Amino acid sequence: MPRALILVLDSVGIGAAPDAAQYGDAGADTLGHIADACAKGEADTATRSGPLHIPELVARGIGQACRMSSGRLPPGLEGEISGPAQFGCATEVSKGKDTPSGHWEIAGVPVPFAWGYFPQTTPCFPADLIEALCGEGNLPGILGNRHASGTQIIAELGEEHVRTGKPICYTSADSVFQIAAHEEAFGLGRLNGLCLIARRLVDPLQIGRVIARPFVGQSRTDFERTGNRRDYAVPPPAPTILDRATDAGRHVVTVGKIGDIFAHSGTGQVLKANGNGALFDRMLEGARMLRDGGLLFANFVDFDTVYGHRRDVAGYAHALEAFDARLPTLDEILQPDDLIIITADHGCDPTWTGTDHTREQVPILALGRAKQSGSIGRRPTFADIAATVASHLDLPAPQTGTPF
Repeated sequence: MPRALILVLDSVGIGAAPDAAQYGDAGADTLGHIADACAKGEADTATRSGPLHIPELVARGIGQACRMSSGRLPPGLEGEISGPAQFGCATEVSKGKDTPSGHWEIAGVPVPFAWGYFPQTTPCFPADLIEALCGEGNLPGILGNRHASGTQIIAELGEEHVRTGKPICYTSADSVFQIAAHEEAFGLGRLNGLCLIARRLVDPLQIGRVIARPFVGQSRTDFERTGNRRDYAVPPPAPTILDRATDAGRHVVTVGKIGDIFAHSGTGQVLKANGNGALFDRMLEGARMLRDGGLLFANFVDFDTVYGHRRDVAGYAHALEAFDARLPTLDEILQPDDLIIITADHGCDPTWTGTDHTREQVPILALGRAKQSGSIGRRPTFADIAATVASHLDLPAPQTGTPF
């Protein structure tokens, strides 16, 4: 039986979505603007220089997907498509530009409701929410209580947190309630328990995720977030392609934060790691063990959290090139009937204003299926990915989406 792999390059958008202006993102283009910066020498560092060099992705059609989405071919992405590869772009129909909605729609379940968000005020959280959190969590209070960059607010308030025992609570433009705490001084178990309390308390507010953000270090000069992050998400409102594969008795392997994003519904064997390189290793491990008829779903988070949100153009470019260089190792272990889809969940343009996600179209690169090649066109929903995987694996079709 054939197998399928979905690889999500977190935040690698390829041009503003048709409704991007509603989100303040008209003109955003994560991959295109990174390529522009590289071509101008604005992303040169000790570890990389010159035009963006991702020949493996170019050979699989990412340059043509960019042209289809934005109307232009970004510099450095010129080149012929080689081997059986289909390429296209897709527009999200879910509201917002969040991680859960993007992934759920990829899995065949667009979000039918509007997420709740916290206002751009200080404090930003409802007083009764914080009162309940402190009471149930036995806290002396909280720090933060505003929109913030995670690394910046930890540097700013981390020492006070260790001294007072007050966790750092903050949010962003996403539908999220984040809690940062020192792994040793506060305790990782206590942080996760506090996030479970917060998850229940924010449910009436339609908040998509509560995120535990543990960190270590002695002072603001060396505080560093660890790989023990956990996302506490609400479950998808309908069965996803993961649920359909699980219900059919198929082998399911999920890599990285996929398990958390889907509230561990249908996510099978979960392989965790910290950093894109380690995640690629685990993805290869999962691909080697994936049984016939199985589904692997992986997320590569560093593009978003380490480079996109921090507006690090050079780091983002280097991460893309590092991922690209490893793609041939995946080719070596694939079976003839495997279907591999490389895509993204939203944008996070590192040249854009602010530090938040950007509402963009995403690439769809479909590889290895029965020697088909060429354009799959502009897809009206990310859910076409799930529909295609369901068709390939002979699973029940999702309610939304059309196979390509």
